[in-house]
Amino acid sequence: MAGKTTLGNYHWHYSLQGDPSQPLVLFLHGFLGDCHDFDSVISLLANQFCCLAVDLPGHGKTKVRGGNEPYAMPQTAQGLVQLLEQLEISPCSLVGYSMGGRLALYLALNFPQFFHRVGLESASPGLKTAAERSQRRDHDARLAEQLETENFSDFLRRWYDQPLFTSLKQHPDFEQIVERRLDNHPQELAQSLRYLSTGRQPSLWERLPENQLPLLLLVGEQDTKFRAINTEMANLCPKTTLSILPNCGHNIHWENPHRFAQQLRQFLAIAPDASKDTQRQNLCNINI
Repeated sequence: MAGKTTLGNYHWHYSLQGDPSQPLVLFLHGFLGDCHDFDSVISLLANQFCCLAVDLPGHGKTKVRGGNEPYAMPQTAQGLVQLLEQLEISPCSLVGYSMGGRLALYLALNFPQFFHRVGLESASPGLKTAAERSQRRDHDARLAEQLETENFSDFLRRWYDQPLFTSLKQHPDFEQIVERRLDNHPQELAQSLRYLSTGRQPSLWERLPENQLPLLLLVGEQDTKFRAINTEMANLCPKTTLSILPNCGHNIHWENPHRFAQQLRQFLAIAPDASKDTQRQNLCNINI
């Protein structure tokens, strides 16, 4: 079922699936996605978990007011924490993909009291140097301008021409993915690209040794760039397990949802249960 609520600068839209009496998992999608990106995985987990998936700022039906700053990572993270507080469903587990994975890592390091365990799919701690971040900001600013001025379908085709998505383009449902992306609004996506980009987020590399939470790093065997990043993360970050999934690229949860769900099930099942009675009561009161 769908839910919505307004908190500060955010009019959040989200999807809730599964058994509300079971442990809750918050899912954060990647760039161009929405709260339904994990549906195939959630359908495999719904008998053991209650799954909350949120449209992030600039995506889906979530609306942002108050200028540009609410799109940035610190403000978005604080907004998500406020959402969890309002729904009274924390602590919970957390799963994030790509852009959503960067945000999930920020949440894990800055708000660990809200989470039991964290799974990161094809994520990174950002860029290490100021020069790298500056170059990436310029690159993303050009992409944002293209989103605002060019045909959206053409932009999507070029986006998925990146080497990261070579294996995804071979998936039989790839055209369906592109069609779903067209439901987004290019102007809003451009704001997300500018203010939640890897170039603007604070580098988290130096903070990895501070990690307090069990962390699962999921990366595709064919995603050489993120396989290297996540191997380095695992060596720096306590309580971390690295899982490299065979025959997958950057978007594991779409390319192999059964294997992805199996990995999550094994990892998240260890998490302590929240107060199920309280969680059940509060989730039944969601504003639909």
